[in-house]
Amino acid sequence: MAEDLPLMSSDPTADYSGPDYFIPGVFDQVPDPATDGDLASSLPSVWEIYRKHTILDLSEDNPRIKAQRDWYAKHQSYIDRVTRRAEPYLYYIIEESIKRGLPSELALLPVVESAYDPFAYSHGRAAGIWQFIPGTGRAFGLNQTWWYEGRRDIVAATNAAMDYLESLNRQFDGDWMLALASYNSGAGTVRNAIRRNKSKGKPTDFWSLDLPRETRAYVPKLIAISQLFAEPEKYGLTLIDYPYQPFFEAIDIGGQLDLAMAAGMAGITMEELYRLNPAFNRWATDPAGPHRLLVPVGNADAMRAELNKLPPEKRVAWARYTIQSGDSILSISKKHNITPQLLKQVNHLKSNTIRAGKTLLIPQSSEPLDHYSLSADQRLEAKQNRLVEGKQKTLHKVKPGETFWSISRQYNIHHRTLAKWNGMAPTDTLSTGKTLVIWSAKPQLATSGMQGQRMRKIRYRARSGDSYAGIANRFNVSLGQLKRWNDIDIKKYLQPGDMLTLYVDVANAP
Repeated sequence: MAEDLPLMSSDPTADYSGPDYFIPGVFDQVPDPATDGDLASSLPSVWEIYRKHTILDLSEDNPRIKAQRDWYAKHQSYIDRVTRRAEPYLYYIIEESIKRGLPSELALLPVVESAYDPFAYSHGRAAGIWQFIPGTGRAFGLNQTWWYEGRRDIVAATNAAMDYLESLNRQFDGDWMLALASYNSGAGTVRNAIRRNKSKGKPTDFWSLDLPRETRAYVPKLIAISQLFAEPEKYGLTLIDYPYQPFFEAIDIGGQLDLAMAAGMAGITMEELYRLNPAFNRWATDPAGPHRLLVPVGNADAMRAELNKLPPEKRVAWARYTIQSGDSILSISKKHNITPQLLKQVNHLKSNTIRAGKTLLIPQSSEPLDHYSLSADQRLEAKQNRLVEGKQKTLHKVKPGETFWSISRQYNIHHRTLAKWNGMAPTDTLSTGKTLVIWSAKPQLATSGMQGQRMRKIRYRARSGDSYAGIANRFNVSLGQLKRWNDIDIKKYLQPGDMLTLYVDVANAP
């Protein structure tokens, strides 16, 4: 389990400087206590229920806790932001902790882990509000496929996190401080620290252990936030509050379903749907399941009614593709934005052998891909295309054998920063041909990439008389860039009709 926030008294929001996926107006069907007095007065507030079920000892106060508490207490805007982000999920998480007899303070753990961003992805490859790393996620039944990332599934990941925390608490004989430390750095790390202290005759409580610096700050963060939420007025804070009631309802969809269709049937936006179902990476749910979608409570009946009218065979669109000479499984899957494995699976192919003239079934979205605004591809595109004040953007096409480390050395940046700019972790595998975005304060050499905030990708069809050098000169790019962007041998003759990809500053384009 990775914890991706800075340590001690640094700014806990620093690693979450990307887009805030909380959309104003989204989920506005949740009653606002300020405007819906009747309903608000008939229901307890979320923080009222939370405080009735706290279990942790919050009386501890030491410099490690105070450093964290002081920072949070001075940043009302951060508390507001994470509280708004948490709103759709808090009822479910608190209810789960109550059912299990666990501390309700665990509902604040995602503040420490992810700032309650369901799309958070750390440098340690941890994902979702609970920040499961891949191996731990799989160990607790969180599947990770091209279609579906179980570590971001609000229901599944919450249940897995509660299971994991219960297990850790049992391992450490009911000591929540040690269980929480283990959630961050692993039970083995904590046990080793206990053994070292025992061998030296030292105490073995959390505060006495020699743990990694990150973990030594992790537990104090949760204690500090819990203290603030227990008595916000004592520390000069106000908490956004709302009635304690279910926000979402799970709909059994019976099989794979196009998410644009789902949003339409539920009468909600794509942003609302993805916000409650951040585990779905693409334009449809996973054909292998889970076959459920979370929708706001007030929209559940309408969606069920519409779903009952939709025949199963129309829940995902399919296209027939006739194999052309020279096609391969890889080229066809790239053309249709699916994986080779999926293409083979849906067509029951046991090998990569295909024959021209035969047809293949291709799963197809009902809307253009950019309509699926918070899919993995669209989130990455938004991240890579955002404007960074005072910096210029460079595109780097990955060559065989390159890594984040080698590329970062080339541009004199930190490899973790490079990975973060591109929505990845430094240990993720880079595929040859992948385009990375690099932000720099100073212009790079002409051979390192096209720069400028007005840069756009264009496709150019070669005409009679064109040459690589002439095209490069016309669009103010280098031959090296042209070669890298198109993986071509510029010594060979350019044929009329050949298509080239270029990244140009549209303000200066011919």
